[in-house]
Amino acid sequence: MELDLHVTRFDWAGPSGNIGPALTELARSAEAVGVKTLSLMDHYFQIEAAGAPEDPMLEGYTALGFLAGVTERLRLRLLVTGVTYRHPGLLAKIVTTLDVLSQGRAELGIGAAWYEREHLGLGVPFPPLGERFERLEEALQISLQMWSRDNGPFTGKHYQLAETMCVPEPVSSPRPRIMIGGSGERKTLRLVAQYADACNIFGGPDVIAHKIEVLKGHCAIVGRDIGDIEITAFLHPQAGWKGSDVLENAQALASLGVSTATVSAVGDRPVQWLEDLFGPIMSDVQAIEPKLAA
Repeated sequence: MELDLHVTRFDWAGPSGNIGPALTELARSAEAVGVKTLSLMDHYFQIEAAGAPEDPMLEGYTALGFLAGVTERLRLRLLVTGVTYRHPGLLAKIVTTLDVLSQGRAELGIGAAWYEREHLGLGVPFPPLGERFERLEEALQISLQMWSRDNGPFTGKHYQLAETMCVPEPVSSPRPRIMIGGSGERKTLRLVAQYADACNIFGGPDVIAHKIEVLKGHCAIVGRDIGDIEITAFLHPQAGWKGSDVLENAQALASLGVSTATVSAVGDRPVQWLEDLFGPIMSDVQAIEPKLAA
């Protein structure tokens, strides 16, 4: 089993001038511990579930570009960018640039977007949910076309591109990996089966098991092996947990078919938390074998 680290807050770093050095320390610590992917949220304002809207929030791809320059092995991703935040042609170009400069460590994490307040706050259009899902599928199609040999036009319901040129091409082969966030059964998991290399499923064990079964059904419809999709889910260490608690809960996720456990950086000293809790057991986490999908 792999371990990903997700960063949802920056207030622990202190004043604005400390955020860069503090984030550098956390990223390098994660790399040393053996974390596979470091992800950030993609929001304009802090979300209420993680803090106050007035708390610091970094622009996602600028922050990932910074992190690419201070790390060597960490994969880099937003979990996840809202399709409404950037025009999809520009988004594919941004991810490509990150991939080129990080020498193949960029991933595209994308979803339908949901946080209306930040859209209204900064004047970004926020169409109805159904339209956002239509835009999401077109954005996936545009990204895949821009990462192919087809430089021709794209004509969709919501986006029209005269040329899908993307030079330099990505370093990742055959292209940057795609994660679709969310686990809606009718639309999101269908898109995962059709377009994605990875998904992130929320919920308790029963929910995760059910969602994986739904995803398996969508894969069967499109003729895809679910084993080709990296299934990630959050592991939520509680206060007082020891390494044995982490391993027990990671094993429980693996038994459902989860191949990557994602943990959110915890507390006001996330570097120490990461090193103390996960450092001594990382080899044991990585030795856990996820259940193979039938």
